[in-house]
Amino acid sequence: MSPAPKELTVRPLRGPQELELFCRLSYVLDDELAEDLESGRRRPEWMWVALRGERVVARIAWWSRDGEVPLLLDFFDLDDTLPEPERGEAGLRLLEEATAAVVPEGAPRPEYGRFVPPDWREDPAARDVVEARIRVMERSGARMLVERLRLEWRAGTPVPADSGRLRFRPVGGRDDLLALMTPVMEGTLDAHGRADLASGLSAREAAEKHYDEELAGYTTPREWWRVAELPGGEPVGFVIPARNSYNPVIAYIGVTPTRRGQGYIDDLLAEGTRVLAAQDGVERIRAATDLGNIPMAKSFERLGYVNFERAFDMVWD
Repeated sequence: MSPAPKELTVRPLRGPQELELFCRLSYVLDDELAEDLESGRRRPEWMWVALRGERVVARIAWWSRDGEVPLLLDFFDLDDTLPEPERGEAGLRLLEEATAAVVPEGAPRPEYGRFVPPDWREDPAARDVVEARIRVMERSGARMLVERLRLEWRAGTPVPADSGRLRFRPVGGRDDLLALMTPVMEGTLDAHGRADLASGLSAREAAEKHYDEELAGYTTPREWWRVAELPGGEPVGFVIPARNSYNPVIAYIGVTPTRRGQGYIDDLLAEGTRVLAAQDGVERIRAATDLGNIPMAKSFERLGYVNFERAFDMVWD
């Protein structure tokens, strides 16, 4: 007769010294954890494990830009050698107990984001890993919001010269950009923007939310941000090249509704790529777009960006 499984212990890390314990399970972001702890983007009390004896059977962690409030649930791993339902039950208990302790009472639960292989649906092993986590999240009340392509421009990839069709100028400030972001929100293919509009926010309010929660947090020069105009002065869109805590990124790109479908997206993406590629030591530029945003995905492909990974986001209503 097999011995009874050991009691499940669920607890936070006792300090950075337990990082090795946390890393007994693995994920693609493991190599960022030590620096995140040092910088304050993560805190040990936001990093939890589920243990059977000395064996880590599940782990979970949240990330923040400034270490004050958890903004994103980005680590949730299970011991995939365990059978079901044991694997799922351990994960669900960890998720519920850790969330109750980490997320302030009454605050919305941060969305869950995970990076997955680009072919995860075709690879049975990868599919099992992804779907096991989705099942636990769904049992906790989460739903899938969007699946995204993660893309990368690599040093040495040609960048098209300026076509001359547009004039580019730096963004003049928050109000200047919001005046363009607002109409771009109308008819957007971005799932997060669509969700904001569906929640009752106006296009202006959704644009302000996106600016304040994401764009305002970038510390790289605002002079990199570009507005594109026709020779007569009519604005057709904008691109936000920036650098986050880890990589140069195309943070946001948009074409005004009346100028969509005219190829200007390629001009904007090329300008943003030129700005970042001109900086010292840039080996890669990262970007992402929703799986359903086919025009944007095709533009990245034309510019030589490689789809190296996918990601999905789940939310709690």
